[in-house]
Amino acid sequence: MGYTYREAGVDISAGNEAVKRMKPAVERTRRPEVLGGLGGFGGLFALDTAKYPDPVLVSGTDGVGTKLRLAFQMERHTTIGQDAVAMCVNDVLVQGAEPLFFLDYLAVGQLNPDQVAEIVSGVAAGCEQAGCALIGGETAEMPGFYPPGEYDIAGFAVGATNRDKLIDGREIKAGDLVLGLKSSGLHSNGFSLARKLVEGYDLAAVLPELGEPLGEALLRPTRIYVKWILPLLAEGNVLGMAHITGGGLTENIPRILSSGLGLRINKKAWQIPAIFKFLQRLGNVEEAEMFRTFNMGIGFVLIVHPEEGETVIRKLLENGEEAIVIGEVQPGEGVVYA
Repeated sequence: MGYTYREAGVDISAGNEAVKRMKPAVERTRRPEVLGGLGGFGGLFALDTAKYPDPVLVSGTDGVGTKLRLAFQMERHTTIGQDAVAMCVNDVLVQGAEPLFFLDYLAVGQLNPDQVAEIVSGVAAGCEQAGCALIGGETAEMPGFYPPGEYDIAGFAVGATNRDKLIDGREIKAGDLVLGLKSSGLHSNGFSLARKLVEGYDLAAVLPELGEPLGEALLRPTRIYVKWILPLLAEGNVLGMAHITGGGLTENIPRILSSGLGLRINKKAWQIPAIFKFLQRLGNVEEAEMFRTFNMGIGFVLIVHPEEGETVIRKLLENGEEAIVIGEVQPGEGVVYA
């Protein structure tokens, strides 16, 4: 009998089993616009043209980065999929779009159906939080490329809005308020530095300054802000938004400002989470570097006119989300921290 694909390291039967196990989680994300089921060559989604008569599709793609290394070390794979979804849908949301569907790409060294099911359960959980459908994906077994037990995950989201509802920041002016929504921790950025700083630490050890195991604080999944932001967009009082990812507050918020505008951020307006203070102390990291690398406790930002600030804060609070005034737009360039 000749050499087989399985002997080369690719187990098609294991792949089929993985698809079978992920189907219930995928089905929970289904929306009425989804056509067909899992397993086709392409995911089918019928856009609701009554809701979007003048549609603009907004897309975003991203991965999880070196945060994956912590998931491998802790053998925890149930939340990393939410990170992949969050990094995409939050970016789509910034443009004023409703996330409609998501597709993932998962590459593994050796296909373990249980592990794949755990990862995809996290993807599905993220899609449920975002209200978008998981309509397809790809699981690639790549022996010799990734070590057994290790993998990479990425994905992309597509959202929609009407052309006249796009949010591009062009109406932002000096004096407008910057509102911050809290993060859950590091989210999925800055882990190359964070992992360097915690080398040699037991991830399972409870640290007094954190009140929990170090690994738990680091691996906590990225927040998804869709359910709080979408209801605000119909009011038309949001001028601009920023998802605080790589580059932190320092780099991300200026991306939505017109030339000649900068920001003044009051870093005392919110309590910086203990995990960031811990990392800063470990590496004696300069404050400017911290704010340019990590989100420092603010995961999403809204910009509104001053007269709309109280209304927006109240509406968010009614929906269960706290917004904090963290600064204002001012003439100039870049970010000034006070």
